[in-house]
Amino acid sequence: MALDAPKLNSLGFAKPPSETRVVVAMSGGVDSSVVAAQLAEEGYDVVGVTLQLYDHGAALAKKGACCAGIDIHDARRVAEDMGFPHYVLDYENIFKDAVIDEFADSYLAGATPVPCIRCNERVKFKDLLETAKDLEADCMATGHYIQRKMGEHGPELHCATDANRDQSYFLFSTTPEQLDYLRFPLGHLPSKDATRELASRYGLQVADKPDSQDICFVPNGNYASVIEKLRPGAAEPGEIVHADGRVLGTHHGVIHYTIGQRRGLGIGGLSDPLYVVRLDVDAKQVIVGPKEMLSTRTIPVREINWLGDAPFTSQKEWHVSVKVRSTRPPREAIIRPLTDTTAEVELLTPEEGVSPGQACVFYETEGSRILGGGWIWRG
Repeated sequence: MALDAPKLNSLGFAKPPSETRVVVAMSGGVDSSVVAAQLAEEGYDVVGVTLQLYDHGAALAKKGACCAGIDIHDARRVAEDMGFPHYVLDYENIFKDAVIDEFADSYLAGATPVPCIRCNERVKFKDLLETAKDLEADCMATGHYIQRKMGEHGPELHCATDANRDQSYFLFSTTPEQLDYLRFPLGHLPSKDATRELASRYGLQVADKPDSQDICFVPNGNYASVIEKLRPGAAEPGEIVHADGRVLGTHHGVIHYTIGQRRGLGIGGLSDPLYVVRLDVDAKQVIVGPKEMLSTRTIPVREINWLGDAPFTSQKEWHVSVKVRSTRPPREAIIRPLTDTTAEVELLTPEEGVSPGQACVFYETEGSRILGGGWIWRG
């Protein structure tokens, strides 16, 4: 007679929660606090870890961004209230080397970077994940809105139940090995309100804390001021040039402009609206043109992380849906692999404002599974 398989706990391990150690990445916000509190209440051996990612003095004065001084305090208070240990790790140098410097350099090169993806990829899911293993944790849990589901070939990455909170665009570079170790307890919740209700139920003082809006090291969304501090002299003046060659005006630095920008160009008095269609960093030129010049059908993508079951290059074409900005819905596309990590993506319907430095994330055309993604590198 066959023995019944051992019952799995809520994190997928065949042992009691009390014998399952889980490191929770705690940003100090309501999401990760609820994850930690929920797992502690379920009886898991919870260890909370918060990363200090940038200057502590500046962080203390800044609210509304993750991993700032007030957030470290909030995370510590949740751990005290729920009765589990909490550690703060100084990752300032790692964060600067892995995220901030590349952000500055890519912005100066005319790209529109997404540092939150690099932070997940190079800091939270790399160094912090290794720290969790050093602490002999069975897994690491985060407050991200995304789902991990078991498929025929192992764990799969799926969109969150709540499409308005889904963070799949920022997590496409999660590798199969990382996915094996990670857990996302909030991904199935129907709404952010449900998360806040749980926070109230656990008596967490962060239950009504506002969500962070800005990139943590970019106060008030002012990218250019941060770049000027990181790279003095970056805001060199130059010309605003029409795509047909006409010089229309001057600017105070290419770093003040992004692909697709229409407002604030300082070239009024023209009959038709003009948009930034290209940034020529070497010539210090902002090139503008009509809206139709922003339409893109073919996108070169590199540094691809593939999460499909079959090898990426096993097919000449993959029919998928892709997102080229976090705020846009997926659009049907064809991926044509060039190597294991590079491809040409053809959009069946052209998109406007596709910008180097943004991610191109791959999804199943039917269903919720994320198949990976890569970086747009020239447009």
